Amino acid sequence: MGTRDMDRDLERLIPLSIEDANRSKSSSSSSDSPDAATSSSSGKEAFIKVVRSWAWKKFITGCVILLPIAITFYLTWWFIHFVDGFFSPIYIHLGINIFGLGFVTSITFIFLVGVFMSSWVGASLLALGEWFIKKMPLMSYIYAASKQISAAISPDQTSQAFKEVAIIRHPRIGEYAFGFITSTIILRKSSGAEELCCVYVPTNHLYLGDIFLINSKDIMRPNLSVREGIEIVISGGLSIPKILTILDTQFIMSPRVGKLAIPQI
Repeated sequence: MGTRDMDRDLERLIPLSIEDANRSKSSSSSSDSPDAATSSSSGKEAFIKVVRSWAWKKFITGCVILLPIAITFYLTWWFIHFVDGFFSPIYIHLGINIFGLGFVTSITFIFLVGVFMSSWVGASLLALGEWFIKKMPLMSYIYAASKQISAAISPDQTSQAFKEVAIIRHPRIGEYAFGFITSTIILRKSSGAEELCCVYVPTNHLYLGDIFLINSKDIMRPNLSVREGIEIVISGGLSIPKILTILDTQFIMSPRVGKLAIPQI
């Protein structure tokens, strides 16, 4: 009887152990499935972030490359249309509708004006026109300012505009300002005479700025032409060379500025 009872007890316990094992396996598998899902979702998110970052970088690179080209072509196209608009209405009125003909005519006209104004007759007519403009209250200031700016980039070395590029110590020690030498003067004092250079420091591109009278010995003259200096100012310093060499003032004899004889008092 005792053995039968034991067998019955074993038969009752075996199914229970199997069911418990199946339950434990199912519970372990159910506990492992969320971890696997979480790891797979995090991997997908990381992959999406990498792809998105790569695509964004390539898009910005394309914008950086194409933006200057697009601006250059747009401004060139606008300039051609602007210049072409001076003479194209005349050709359209005559029945000639050829794009670019007004632009070529305008460029030719500007060239002929330059040739004519270089002669004595052209210079006389220009002086007469300037005399009339200077009598007008508002136009005289606009014309004077625009003439000085245009004369600064003029190839004529005798024009009274920007003479040399200058670097001065301003506004504090250790800081420097970029400017242009416009003239040289003599300052008479009780202790003697001093040679000063009038330095124009642009504060708003080339149209507005400050004027400083600085001793010629305190001015640093870099190895830059006036046109290169104007490009640096207009570009906000983007076109400035990586290395600037300061020329020795003892060996500088600029034909545009020259040296003034300091009178003895």
